[in-house]
Amino acid sequence: MIADILSYISDGNWVELLEKYRSLGPFPGIFLTFMKSFIPPLPTIVLVGGNAAVYGFWLGFLYSWIGLVSGCAVTYLIVAKISNSRFAKRWTSKPKVQRGMRWARQNAFSYVFLLGILPVGPFVAVTVAAAAARMPFRSFLLACGMGKAIMVFMVSYIGYDLKRFMERPIELLYVVLFIVASLWVSKRIEKRFARAEETIDSTTVPMDSMK
Repeated sequence: MIADILSYISDGNWVELLEKYRSLGPFPGIFLTFMKSFIPPLPTIVLVGGNAAVYGFWLGFLYSWIGLVSGCAVTYLIVAKISNSRFAKRWTSKPKVQRGMRWARQNAFSYVFLLGILPVGPFVAVTVAAAAARMPFRSFLLACGMGKAIMVFMVSYIGYDLKRFMERPIELLYVVLFIVASLWVSKRIEKRFARAEETIDSTTVPMDSMK
């Protein structure tokens, strides 16, 4: 079922689907952006851009932002609640989540805010790491909300003006550059945090050597 949803959305039918169920108000636009936290492969750019195209720039921006941030908040609360369970421990034992936990403990707000700006990348892992590292929920919500607001604003602008991009395909280059730049920034941030982690490891004195 999830594969069918992904295939349907990836084939460019997201706007058509929103138009079909527009009578339900903001629910369709909020719901699938909310589900992005639980189905990571859902394409953020397609969902957010589609919302802007159907609901208009500001309403599309608002619905996407509400859906994404509320999904992250619920994920955080679930992980924080079950952090001692076997499933949570197995998830947090993954290398990427372990690194994220280290980064979140060192500079939690910047970590969540910077990665929240990017429309690509495993933000679910960021949320899990922040919750497992016991980052204060209020700080997480503020950092996530601010980062996602910037990202949603940029993507909504592209989605709202999609007709212009279709009439002038050369301008789609901006979209490609935006995605490539996001990936590059994501990698740079990851390397920066990795270097910080290595520095801390190298300056930490083992307990055995202190005896």
